[in-house]
Amino acid sequence: MQKLSGEIVTIFGGTGFLGRHVVRKLAARGARVRVVTRAPESAYRLKVSGDEGQIVPIACDYDDEESVAAVVRSSDVIVNCLGILFEKGKRHTFQRVHVELPSLLAQLCMDEGVKRLVHVSALGCNIGISRYARSKLEGEKVVSSHFPKASIIRPAVMFGADDDFFSMLAEILRYIPFTPLIGDGKVKFQPVYVGDVAGAIVKALDLSTDKYMGNTYQLGGPETMDFRGVYDFIYKHTKRERKLVTIPYKLAKYLAWFLEFSPRPILTRDQVNSLKNESIVMEGSSDFRSFGIISKSVHLVVPDCVERFREGGVASKTEIMA
Repeated sequence: MQKLSGEIVTIFGGTGFLGRHVVRKLAARGARVRVVTRAPESAYRLKVSGDEGQIVPIACDYDDEESVAAVVRSSDVIVNCLGILFEKGKRHTFQRVHVELPSLLAQLCMDEGVKRLVHVSALGCNIGISRYARSKLEGEKVVSSHFPKASIIRPAVMFGADDDFFSMLAEILRYIPFTPLIGDGKVKFQPVYVGDVAGAIVKALDLSTDKYMGNTYQLGGPETMDFRGVYDFIYKHTKRERKLVTIPYKLAKYLAWFLEFSPRPILTRDQVNSLKNESIVMEGSSDFRSFGIISKSVHLVVPDCVERFREGGVASKTEIMA
């Protein structure tokens, strides 16, 4: 039986896509969960995932080292899910979020005698050419240097309800007459179910064993796909087939430059660089098998997630399974 009941587990980035799933799974295992955020009200909706008083939002100023230290000081276990997909301003940068803050957290965890630290990175960061990937890899290195027994989790692009991948692409297809395919569309990746990644993180926190400590885990789903395959999958389940229009990388970067002026850009120049590298689990690496988890297929999860974008309304279950 996993030992977490009654332990104080503090999650940085707990209001994010992955963090919310981690919070719910921890609450189900009896942990006392603290969700660190600049705006505590953003975590109020998570309180219903546990018993009264079990999930507590904690205000923290990430720019104030003592504020961060106070949170770490009263924790048994720390999970760092902080991450951004694009940069905005001087403080919302890859260097700040993926390197400087994890470095501070790891050093504080060591100083304060925290029992476990799980740090979320990204699959393929060791071969990526984007600034996002390079910052994720640097973040891993500084965390391990300060807290050598930290567990590093490298998830592939994650899917689930309201994700920033399948759901976002399905929504975009509602408004455009064609499908942009950057490059040749043949770069491989392994989409992974967010709930399975959260399950692995919770298992890595098990205080009854040391076997997960100091290791790096590559977490990808059972299917290897490329963007052509992703679009075909979305076409099938939304009935919104569009003509594929190939966009060379150079032109994509030019278009992304304009999109970056949006408060929440759907594409950036750095993301175009990310699309040039495969993101798949390397043979022989530690993966879901280390946690005894069989990762769910996109075919079991995504159809329900994109159903609301279907042309002509929601499909019957018979149609979905066809």
